[in-house]
Amino acid sequence: MNGKTLIADIARKVLERAERPISARDEQVLADIQNRTASTSAAQDRAALGDTYWDRLADRVAQIGGSWAFIFSFAAILVFWMVLNSEILADWNLSFDPYPFIFLNLMLSTVAAIQAPVIMMSQNRQNTRDRIAAMADYETNLRAELEIMALHEKWDHARLAELEAKMDKILTLLSEDPRERADDNA
Repeated sequence: MNGKTLIADIARKVLERAERPISARDEQVLADIQNRTASTSAAQDRAALGDTYWDRLADRVAQIGGSWAFIFSFAAILVFWMVLNSEILADWNLSFDPYPFIFLNLMLSTVAAIQAPVIMMSQNRQNTRDRIAAMADYETNLRAELEIMALHEKWDHARLAELEAKMDKILTLLSEDPRERADDNA
């Protein structure tokens, strides 16, 4: 029995024992193992993500918007806005957004309304990347498990062949006439 059929037989037994039909992904892993090729489906799935300019922009906005630097700088801008309108410009009656800062409130609502869907787009893309990575890990783990099982099977066959050879030697020795062995030793 060659290595390819051994792995295929073991894989079929293991995957069919899972009480679920063998998926297309499992079939692809089996085909890759039998052909001794690397699994390429994860790379193909990653290429299918289609990184457009807008997708990369959404990722960048989410990266910046979810950082401490953004929070601290945004807090500094808010404090500056409030001090500017309530202390500095108010002395000369030039406040363009006096307390209760209605214009600032509008700006904050607008930023939140734009930023939230962009971050959600980025999270959806991250979920897709995580799913692809998980499938690639699954394929790698399945492949490794099947290869290990095949090695165990080969090892068992080799040990069995060795034991059979020893057994044949013992049976041959036992079937010989003891007087012949004594003559051979003398």
